[in-house]
Amino acid sequence: QVQLVESGGGLVQAGGSLRLSCAVSGRTISQNVLGWFRRAPGPEREFVARIIWSGGSTYYADSVKGRFTISRDNAKNLVYLQMNSLKPEDTAVYYCAAGNSYTSSDRDYDGWGQGTQVTVSS
Repeated sequence: QVQLVESGGGLVQAGGSLRLSCAVSGRTISQNVLGWFRRAPGPEREFVARIIWSGGSTYYADSVKGRFTISRDNAKNLVYLQMNSLKPEDTAVYYCAAGNSYTSSDRDYDGWGQGTQVTVSS
């Protein structure tokens, strides 16, 4: 069973940067898509970015394109989310997820971390 552990969240001023990390273990071969989602206060999780573990192809939500960068370190089994030019509306709990579909729907991801809080002050 895949285990995902996020770290790197915190409090930052608007315009600042943070880098989130996700330690991945127990991933199956089919769980080849690693994604970042976020949940602001409310029930819905919003797609942020995804990366194909084997090929490195990436995809971003329009709201973060040009500001956030997803990457992975295959040797260390880590996935990163570099977040620059942060805005107060980026405030949320950020989750790392693993799945086997190239989609942006959280229903297509079957492994989830516990989340890390990111707070951006204005």
